[in-house]
Amino acid sequence: MKNWLLPICSAIGGVMAMVSVAAAAPVSVKSKTVDYKIGDETFEGLYAYPQAKGKIPGVLMVHNWLGVTDETKRQAERMAKLGLAVFAVDIYGKGIRAKGPQDAGPLAGTYKNNRKLFRTRVLRGLEVLREQREVDPGKIVAAGYCFGGTGVIELARAGADVAAVVSFHGGLDSPTPDDGKNIKTKVVVLQGADDPFVKPSDITAFQDEMRKHHVDWQMTVYGGAVHSFTDTTAGDDPKAGMAYNKNADERSFEVFTDLVRDLFHNKI
Repeated sequence: MKNWLLPICSAIGGVMAMVSVAAAAPVSVKSKTVDYKIGDETFEGLYAYPQAKGKIPGVLMVHNWLGVTDETKRQAERMAKLGLAVFAVDIYGKGIRAKGPQDAGPLAGTYKNNRKLFRTRVLRGLEVLREQREVDPGKIVAAGYCFGGTGVIELARAGADVAAVVSFHGGLDSPTPDDGKNIKTKVVVLQGADDPFVKPSDITAFQDEMRKHHVDWQMTVYGGAVHSFTDTTAGDDPKAGMAYNKNADERSFEVFTDLVRDLFHNKI
């Protein structure tokens, strides 16, 4: 694998970098909803962006299994404060949001069982992001959470021309491993070591796919973290299988921050 990302163990360096950015100048962030179409269907994504001069790098964000929520907005604005323009694509459609796990499971399952449809929805979001006037269309990364982590890996498998995809506690199954041949971007996986929703066989299948097709990939595993470790609404009981983990959240965000600085030559 290419040496393109700083080691995670350099946590102090990552923290210092974040402090220096914060000290340099606070970033004012705006957010708004953006309606767009796929055929006759209407979708409502979320766009968060900083006040900046000229074109800036963009992030295509894919939401978790609940849809575009306040948690999506929190993560989008968090990235926008780095100087990035973030568009959270709407996979489900305008007005279609899960009220809880009982709704989220069937909704997410529709797309996890139909990867072609999933890719179509994510790719349309990439088009919408590139249409935003603040965005440099040649400087894009994708980031997804849980269900969305699966989504950005599918984006890579679709052959999307982006600089990198970052999966935060996403699904790692490999239903069509030959699609790995389409991947032409860096793939970063940030995973909880004790995530009960990602089977060891899925991890093996994912890694085998990456190796077979010589993908530039990296996986970082966080001890003590379960599913949804970046989600502040996920509770605090790891025994439930889903729980927020402050250390894993902050360290994984440092990985993302270091990655985009490296890709875009520290111009954020």
